[in-house]
Amino acid sequence: MNSIFVYCEITEDGAVADVSLELLSKGRELADTLQTKLEVAVFGSGLSGVESVLFAHGADVLHVADNKCMFPYRTLPHFSVLVHLFEQEHPEIALFGATSIGRDLAPRVASRLSCGLTADCTALEIGNHTESKTGKEYHNLLLQVRPAFGGNIIATIINPETRPQMATVREGVMKRVISRPQNYVGTVKYINVSQCLTDTDNLVEILNREIEACKINIKGARVIVSGGYGMGNKENFSLLHELAALLGGEVGATRAAVDAGLAEHERQIGQTGVTVRPKLYVACGISGAVQHRAGMEESAKIISINTDINAPINAIADYTIIADAKEVVEKMIKELKNGKIIA
Repeated sequence: MNSIFVYCEITEDGAVADVSLELLSKGRELADTLQTKLEVAVFGSGLSGVESVLFAHGADVLHVADNKCMFPYRTLPHFSVLVHLFEQEHPEIALFGATSIGRDLAPRVASRLSCGLTADCTALEIGNHTESKTGKEYHNLLLQVRPAFGGNIIATIINPETRPQMATVREGVMKRVISRPQNYVGTVKYINVSQCLTDTDNLVEILNREIEACKINIKGARVIVSGGYGMGNKENFSLLHELAALLGGEVGATRAAVDAGLAEHERQIGQTGVTVRPKLYVACGISGAVQHRAGMEESAKIISINTDINAPINAIADYTIIADAKEVVEKMIKELKNGKIIA
């Protein structure tokens, strides 16, 4: 069994991107199941210091391309170096973050290597498959789970014949786990970038970059007040922003609420949005469809406010309030302002 590769992204400040560390944690789990190595492709400039973080999150081998032409990200140099690396190492599985970079790079690599790619996965497992027509059995395949048809169904996709089995994975859906001590040292292999590049790889030159910081940090919020279609209108939804501000948190939303124009898409939580694990999740007017629960069910404490006693969200809630969400939120805001509730 060949190894599992994770393509590692480097942020503007030279740190390893969260999604890459999440993929490493999942990759470590998959590698242990397959009894193989977990390897990392990390490309950038001035990369000294990232090794300890990557090894701590489960990496066995680092393939480092440290060169000025590798940062900031440009498609052609990263594509040529990664293809060259994969053609040498023949990985069994290759994982990318479902980011702007991952969505740009992974399909190009898959096309060049003539292998399958599943985009925007929300779960990865190792399993077996039997072809229904021929009866042929496949063992230890990567089962790639993702929402399909607008999130209305959950599909499990396999690539039984081609290698590597490639997938992009959404940020936040995998738990970030430190599996080794910080002083663990694995193997580091340095890539000769100039030998991998062609004359055309540096035709594109970046003259200027303008970077705008993210305005909404749902994933990192310790408290999330989330609203569903049951909040009714934007005026009622604005109460959630007031409550979240008093609690020192952020506002989330279901897909139905976003589709109805009650909240921005960046606030969408669930299979087709972001996955969150806050200390406190307050679900207001949310029925709890399986797609939404998949994005928040690992919250430490869940409070459900809903008029429907049989709402699915109540089954996973730590506390349930059967009442009109608007009225309850208004009372919570009043009590917080009067200092009768300690946030």
